[in-house]
Amino acid sequence: MTDSKIRNIAIIAHVDHGKTTLVDQLLRQSGTFRENQQIAERVMDSMDLEREKGITIKAKNASIKWNGFHINLVDTPGHADFGGEVERIMQMIDGVLLVVDAWEGAQAQTKFVLKKALAAGAQPIVVINKIDRPNADPHKVLDEVFELFLELDASDHQLDFPIIYASGLSGYAVREWKGEVTEDVKNSGMTALYETIVSQIPPPRTDPAPNAPFRMAVANLDYNDFVGRIAYGKIYGGTIKVGDPIACLRPDGTRVKGKATAIYGYDGLKQIQIPESRAGQIVGISGIEDVFIGDTLADNDQRDPLPIITIDPPTIQMQFLVNDSPLAGREGKFLTARHIRDRLIRETRSNVSIQVSDTDTAGVFQVAARGQMQIAVIVEQMRREGFELMVSRPEVILRKNDQGETVEPFETVYIDIAPEHLGDIMQNLAARKAEVVNMHHGAHSITVEAVGPTRGLIGIETDLLNLTKGTGIMSHLFKEYRPWCGEIETRKTGVLVALESGESTAYALDALQERGRLFIGPGEEVYGGMVVGENPRNEDLVVNPCKAKALTNMRSSGEGKGIQLAPPLRMSLERCLEYLAPDEYLEVTPSKLRLRKRILDHTKRRRLEKTTA
Repeated sequence: MTDSKIRNIAIIAHVDHGKTTLVDQLLRQSGTFRENQQIAERVMDSMDLEREKGITIKAKNASIKWNGFHINLVDTPGHADFGGEVERIMQMIDGVLLVVDAWEGAQAQTKFVLKKALAAGAQPIVVINKIDRPNADPHKVLDEVFELFLELDASDHQLDFPIIYASGLSGYAVREWKGEVTEDVKNSGMTALYETIVSQIPPPRTDPAPNAPFRMAVANLDYNDFVGRIAYGKIYGGTIKVGDPIACLRPDGTRVKGKATAIYGYDGLKQIQIPESRAGQIVGISGIEDVFIGDTLADNDQRDPLPIITIDPPTIQMQFLVNDSPLAGREGKFLTARHIRDRLIRETRSNVSIQVSDTDTAGVFQVAARGQMQIAVIVEQMRREGFELMVSRPEVILRKNDQGETVEPFETVYIDIAPEHLGDIMQNLAARKAEVVNMHHGAHSITVEAVGPTRGLIGIETDLLNLTKGTGIMSHLFKEYRPWCGEIETRKTGVLVALESGESTAYALDALQERGRLFIGPGEEVYGGMVVGENPRNEDLVVNPCKAKALTNMRSSGEGKGIQLAPPLRMSLERCLEYLAPDEYLEVTPSKLRLRKRILDHTKRRRLEKTTA
């Protein structure tokens, strides 16, 4: 039997529509924090990367107590690349807060996460956020949301969703929108949202049997130095106390026995130990060291496991390699293949949408994921932890269909741009073999919907920023596998490749900057085979950035001190991954990102080019 005062909800939205800020207000106004407590903005974004990028990467739990109700909140990622986080928490919740920007409306990632929630049978509450934003049009956005529900085949009960108009930043929510933010609205607080949650979201779905045994599907993992691995999930039936015997039921049929050494709940954002818990609660349980996401914890090893979580397959793969550059080992603490492999395997234990496999080459590991950003986040985390490694260009995962044809993943892309940039964007999409399927003309912008191969769309975000001078907005969503659509030219420029090792000089770079855009400045260490710049022509050019100015009796040593060098182009990790050519690697260290050729020796590269020509 479950407690009717429990509510388990997820909060979902498109990137930057304000859901994490809304959670902040729900926590603050419920009395979760002391009045004098210093709280960081966006408290649910606890990872450094989340704060820097302004997005949620990992699903996180929080707990709110309001008027005798215990509300378990799960803040989920809005980006489709982190869909594995969304899918596995859907079995823990019974309702969702769908947060939609009152100006931007429903976006692609809103569609992705909402589809998962509706399929899981969750009861939605639509929160139209940022109603105090200039040019906000809540009623128009509500029509868009209703059309989206129809498109996603929502049930009649789900279509009858309650609506809340809110400003997460200012901390108020109302049931009706009368077209302006009055003083009464500003002073209303979040009470309307709390009341809607407890009245519209049903109590947890659990085993209805009166003496149901304890069972819990593992949906998330954590680690504690004192108790080891902690398995998180919603208790489906029965009760659990500290010290009770438990068993881990794995999908392959194996059974592992253990004992519940600790049970964890949440008080606000704080993880606390509790003596026992019952059906319907979202808790963490320690006592089984080798527990994984998808396993079932039960009171004994004779129980039937709960249904396993179904996860969409990865569409992107790339190689992680031991760094073998001439500058390797100068910065990192973790350099070996064993270090890299252990770290990647550890990632798979808490991230079900990542797959890691060994290759035939020692020190080379294949990593498959949902998207480029997901892999980029892993690489960034590793470099901050002190790893040195190399990575290859992201490639799509190809398959064979029932007819024996090679098929590849296609995505739907939504691009919001000013009318004057439409021609450039259409030309860029055509070059990437993307087909425009819909176009909506708004008052000040145009929304282009296109379908194209995933491999052709790698790097389109950077092109969008350049073509629209930073004003374009883009989101994408996996659509389906389709037959291979032929070769796509990924990079139309060549690169400037260093001939020898040394330290770059201003004298040499002054001559090189006339040939292309430089990636390095003077006084930087360079090695043969390292990419030091971009050649506007579609060919690689071997150069010497370390050439020093020869001094003679006829030339003064002060001559040439007026050299003016353009600032070097410093690319982010994501941009570097997009920029890579098939014959290049990205060298990643705690403080440096270096593009390089796979074969460093110029003579060997020329010889290989001749044999493959």
